[in-house]
Amino acid sequence: MPVEQVRTLLVIALAVVSLLIWQAWRQDYGPKPTPPAPQSSTISGDAPTPAEAAAPDVPEAVTSDQPLTADAPEASESAVSGDFLSVRTDFYEAQISLIGGTLTRVDLLKYPVSAEKPDVPFTLLNGKPPGIFIAQSGLVGSTGAPNHHQRFRSASERYVMEDGQDTLVVPLIWEGSNGISVTKRYVFHRNRYKIDVGFEVTNNTQEDWQARMYGQFQRSVVEETRGLFRTYTYTGGVVSTPEKPYEKIDFSDMTKSNLDLSAQGGWIAMIQHYFAGAWIPDQNIDSRYYTKALVNQRYVIGLLTPPKIVPSGSRDTFELGLYVGPKIQARMQGVAPNLERTVDFGWLWLIAEPLFWLLDWIHDFIGNWGWSIIILTLMIKLAFFHLSATSYKSMARMRKVQPRIVAIRERYGKDKQRMNQAMMELYKKEKINPLGGCFPILVQIPVFIALYWVLLESVELRQASFIFWLNDLSVHDPFFVLPVLMGATMLIQQKLNPPPPDPMQAKIMMALPFVFTFFFLFFPSGLVLYWFVNNLLSIAQQWVITRKIVGHA
Repeated sequence: MPVEQVRTLLVIALAVVSLLIWQAWRQDYGPKPTPPAPQSSTISGDAPTPAEAAAPDVPEAVTSDQPLTADAPEASESAVSGDFLSVRTDFYEAQISLIGGTLTRVDLLKYPVSAEKPDVPFTLLNGKPPGIFIAQSGLVGSTGAPNHHQRFRSASERYVMEDGQDTLVVPLIWEGSNGISVTKRYVFHRNRYKIDVGFEVTNNTQEDWQARMYGQFQRSVVEETRGLFRTYTYTGGVVSTPEKPYEKIDFSDMTKSNLDLSAQGGWIAMIQHYFAGAWIPDQNIDSRYYTKALVNQRYVIGLLTPPKIVPSGSRDTFELGLYVGPKIQARMQGVAPNLERTVDFGWLWLIAEPLFWLLDWIHDFIGNWGWSIIILTLMIKLAFFHLSATSYKSMARMRKVQPRIVAIRERYGKDKQRMNQAMMELYKKEKINPLGGCFPILVQIPVFIALYWVLLESVELRQASFIFWLNDLSVHDPFFVLPVLMGATMLIQQKLNPPPPDPMQAKIMMALPFVFTFFFLFFPSGLVLYWFVNNLLSIAQQWVITRKIVGHA
């Protein structure tokens, strides 16, 4: 194998590993958002004092003509036991605070916290520190509009979706001293992760009444355990508009400046690995999207609907959609345009999305994600069969002429110009392309990286079992059997390749299987399974081609 080819292979291999290590480093040791200057902030259950009239986590009600002054939140009692009501549906065990009607806790009943604890549901929304993540909503207007600091009342402390019931309505009542009464409603649907949130306003005053509805997430930044091998995934805000279907607004962005954007349609979201919360307005209206950085590394991302006038003596409704659940593309596609983009496949999403579609299609027939990965690997291998064959033929021809290459190196010694000239003449005579074995590998690298993100980001593979001890393909093999087997296949492949004539290059090439095995120890087992099966298929193909060319020399 010539020096050029060895160097190219090393660059390709190290580039892939370096990219993945850099992503892990960026998450673990990269710059963290700087806490903003201290300012007062309240969350669900925390009562604002009269001095906190202009609560910083309540959006300003701004029209296109003139600003409206949001009513100061009333001083409410501190939330205690009994200030929360519980909701249970087929998908959720939820908790709603009577302070603001804020959704303070959501447990996803279909998603256990871990494979070892199948009866403990994963908690997505949580109103308790340190990991605060809550969904707030309210009205801001000229007079008497209940925001998420106002106290509501409820006729019941527990709401349960019974068998055969398709919807569950949870009403909360607020009555202002100025003649405005409001019913806030959560409407939960069977077999859906979308919740309808609305405010029905009755104007019993002698004047027209105007307000805007807002929906926002408040989240705190929690310092996570650092580690070189912990896989990087994005946690933060996202805003979608027709002009920019998917734009990340991370916590450092929120710290630097407040987002203030108006657009027709779209949505805002707060996402994390596998799960997301999103507020979705009517796609035919103009909404204002905003962010705020609060105290103690808490951040708000939300939206404001256009102002609506409720005439004197009449009634009207303000509505928003709320998605709280797993990032399942098939479900998200029917909720809002581009919401499925929260399944972040990275910059190679154009390749990753067809790969996921194909993997999901195979799973519909097989019913097991591990075997689906194996079949997908076989299909990818067939797609690159001719490219791989070209690579292996080039390597086999190099192996065939290896003794002559060694002889040339020994003959010309340190005269590199004469040596390279003689080697090029040999390649030309034997019709060998020195880089013929590299290009097919280079073409397959984007597919590998795209598949890496598919297996990492797809919640469908979370806690997906395969065989024996592999009960979660989204995490590393607990006994490291797959990485070791993968490293063994790489070692076998090295033996099938022509050895570099340079002793130092030979040592480097022989070290690569051990280096890759080390880094793959903590890769998702689904990805290691793909690499292992791909290596097995490559060994079979390369052995046949090498035997055909070299064996009959």
